[in-house]
Amino acid sequence: VQLQASGGGLVQTGGSLRLSCTASGHRMIDYSMRWFRQAPGKEREGIACISIRDGNTYYSDSAKGRFTISRDNAKNTVYLQMNSLKPEDTAVYYCAARAGWSKSSSSYDYDYWGQGTLVTVSS
Repeated sequence: VQLQASGGGLVQTGGSLRLSCTASGHRMIDYSMRWFRQAPGKEREGIACISIRDGNTYYSDSAKGRFTISRDNAKNTVYLQMNSLKPEDTAVYYCAARAGWSKSSSSYDYDYWGQGTLVTVSS
């Protein structure tokens, strides 16, 4: 499984971005995919996950209400729509995948990783 993340960039406080993560090399129907982020000097944080089969979602407290994870199974792609961005959302965002449904936010529970895309929110 190869994951390709994209969509990061520079945005002002209050702005929006949509990240994409496209999988290749395997049908993802029985996988969970999660977005993580890692800010400088901080631990990697799991922020949202989705079941590819049925679309179940789960969000961290920091993502609830502002971020929406979704998937397009025909494109083997998962999205993270981020609204009302804040400077503290600045981080490298990674997508990751694992077989089966899991709400786990531990990076150790995910087997496949994208390369990361940088999101910078200016104040």
